[in-house]
Amino acid sequence: MLLSKKKAVILNPCFAFNIFKTLTMNILVIRFRQMGDAILATALLNTLRLNFPEAQIHFVLNERIAPLFKGHPSVDRFITFTDNERHHALTYVRKVWRIVHETHYDIIIDMRSTFNTMLFALLSPSSKYRIGMNKGYTKIAFNHTIDPCANQYSMVEYDTRYALPLQALRPIEPVINFTLHITDEEKRSFGTYLTSQGIDLSHPVMLANVTAKLASKVWREDRMVWVLSRFLEQYPDYQIIFNYAPGQEEENARRIYAQMGKPQQVFINVQAHSSRELVAMSSYMTLFFGNEGGARHIAQAAGCPSLAICAPENSKKVWIPQTQVLAEGISPVDTLMDHQLTEQAYQQMSREEKYNLLTQEYVWSRLQSFMQKL
Repeated sequence: MLLSKKKAVILNPCFAFNIFKTLTMNILVIRFRQMGDAILATALLNTLRLNFPEAQIHFVLNERIAPLFKGHPSVDRFITFTDNERHHALTYVRKVWRIVHETHYDIIIDMRSTFNTMLFALLSPSSKYRIGMNKGYTKIAFNHTIDPCANQYSMVEYDTRYALPLQALRPIEPVINFTLHITDEEKRSFGTYLTSQGIDLSHPVMLANVTAKLASKVWREDRMVWVLSRFLEQYPDYQIIFNYAPGQEEENARRIYAQMGKPQQVFINVQAHSSRELVAMSSYMTLFFGNEGGARHIAQAAGCPSLAICAPENSKKVWIPQTQVLAEGISPVDTLMDHQLTEQAYQQMSREEKYNLLTQEYVWSRLQSFMQKL
């Protein structure tokens, strides 16, 4: 085992054993990215916690998304950076230096492995395990590297591979589940809110991601309207909550709501005002359906089954990991046989042409099949 304190006076074997038990490893995990990436990274944190229960695990991430992870059982300390700190070179270097010198880290895992994030490992050469991605130049900072994902694994499977070099310490059992944590009070409070808004929690509820932050990730609105309208005809007992952010997303959602005829089963004004509230909301949902993105990651982490529509450039194998929670994706490449297209012909199509392969009839058939699995 690696020890944070490097020297100990050993008087006899029994004394040595007691010292060995009381000293703990310190592990630093760096994951600067967007919310969805950080959520998936909790699979690595869960893997570390399972295999090194005695370790102190510290997690470096962007300050604006840190509240989502508060109380996570696999993290002992959160270390956050503001956008200003990350983009002001001298401030960033000073803070990284302070972090790695205030705490001796036995293990540093850099999940980004960029020129900026490599600084944690470069400024802590005494850390025995410095693990990052193999990008050629990264070998100056890391003494253990893993190859890029290259669509070979789901992102969860890939993230847990950062723990593989630690097999020299003990056998590593990977944890494929990515998770989030909210308190019982947070969940009860949001349940009360849902009830006050007219949601009947004794009946099934769909969380519909009808839009997205990036317009490029949004499936055609007219087709979404058709599918959801047909869904309500087929499943009149269901209630639907539209998920959207303020601004353009809200405009899109309200337009879709109007095009559907403003059905009473659709709740357009029920909102989660924070990422933690979205976790609480998802914990009450029967299923998630709609455009792939960070909201879907939250739903799966909260235990909500999900069926997501993926943009042509997004691999459902990578971004919709298979965990203990039912999750499936719908991708344009799934339709090649129906459209009598070869892989070569598909690759020559424009992005818009690829996206249009996802007809409303095809998505509807996939949604019906998914419903049978719930």
